[in-house]
Amino acid sequence: MNKNTWIIGFTLFAMFFGAGNLIFPPNLGQDSGQFFWPAVVAFCLTGIGLPLLGVIVGALDKQGYVGSLNKISPKFSITFLIIIYLTIGPLFAIPRTASTSFEMTITPIAHTNSKLALFIFTFIYFLVVLYLCINPGKIVDRIGSLLTPLLLLTILAMIVKGFVDFSGNGSSHGNHEAYSSGLESFSKGFTEGYLTMDAIAAIAFSMIVVNAIKATGVQHADNIFKQTVMAGLIAAIALIFIYVSLGYIGNHMHLPESTLKDLISKDQNVGVYLLTTIAANGFGIFGKYMLGIIVALACLTTACGLIVSVSQYFHRIFPKIAYKIYAVFFTLISFILANLGLNSVITMSVPVLSIIYPVAITVVLLILTARLIPTKPIAQQIPIVIVSIVSILSVINTSGWIKMSFIDALPLKQYSLEWFPIAIIATIIGYIVGKFVKQDYIVYQKE
Repeated sequence: MNKNTWIIGFTLFAMFFGAGNLIFPPNLGQDSGQFFWPAVVAFCLTGIGLPLLGVIVGALDKQGYVGSLNKISPKFSITFLIIIYLTIGPLFAIPRTASTSFEMTITPIAHTNSKLALFIFTFIYFLVVLYLCINPGKIVDRIGSLLTPLLLLTILAMIVKGFVDFSGNGSSHGNHEAYSSGLESFSKGFTEGYLTMDAIAAIAFSMIVVNAIKATGVQHADNIFKQTVMAGLIAAIALIFIYVSLGYIGNHMHLPESTLKDLISKDQNVGVYLLTTIAANGFGIFGKYMLGIIVALACLTTACGLIVSVSQYFHRIFPKIAYKIYAVFFTLISFILANLGLNSVITMSVPVLSIIYPVAITVVLLILTARLIPTKPIAQQIPIVIVSIVSILSVINTSGWIKMSFIDALPLKQYSLEWFPIAIIATIIGYIVGKFVKQDYIVYQKE
């Protein structure tokens, strides 16, 4: 493993490790109580395992996911990727990086969360993001070589002190009473991992990794695939350490009921409060500044990776508009939405992610399966259509817009995994139908 692989691996880690990665693990640990390990393992599956798999699968075709999805259906490819890029880009993920940075830096230090303060902060924040993204050819060096080492050092210091301060405590009792059994804890952790958006972000980031590897002089398809796997494993190991550590510390913090009620009444994020408490308890006023550095770097790197990915994709499908115009436009949209505030951005994203995530997971697994087993397009199209319909109906039902008793009766519905057994059955049906349909088998193109 050479130096370039390490740099690319840490760059990928930095792009994945954003706002949600900081907020959700300690909150997950706090909620899970005695069922911490099932919850954090499940969280790591969707927050690390699926993103790693997503990056690797993206290297199977020389055109990345664009090439793989075109083999399913060109129309589906464009529609799905536009939705993916907008979701992890200017509509949800990018605004969340800015609003999270504000709530965890300016609010604890300046003791204000006014709209004016948020506006000023996000204005400066997105100016920096735009500067870093306006020339995407240098993004690996800027993020991997400069920001990531600083990010890792500040996180490590905070985690070590957090273990010293809180590991002697017993497990929390789950103040939100979200987990009543190990199975429920696992399912909650699994779906909580959706909120990181990392599995769908992997679809966008995979080509950045592949192109960065090619830029080092590696051209043979097998070597590109091998280097992609190694870079992904570096990012995954670093993420496992961060997730489990922050979750464990959160699990051993005792949050008084009165404090919890106060946070809810003020519409403050519990995960933000836990992280701020870890920093302040360990390092006092300096801890707040240190946490600010962690958040600013984590969120900034994620925002940069997303702006570049979204702008490059839209420039590819609509090339008449310059990349820099897309970068400016998506930065502006993100700036506007970030000023709605953190909780509003998270709340808006939940139903959308509940639809997209099952479809994205199904797509990644189908592409991987087609690499191992001869597959016709119809065998991928059928499960994707069915999972999409089930996911949409499930969100409509859960949101209370239209109640459908048959959705509630689906297996694993109580764990928000009703789409999974349906995806398996639909895939089997797809392969059976494929036996009777005259189509060429899917072949992924290598360099």
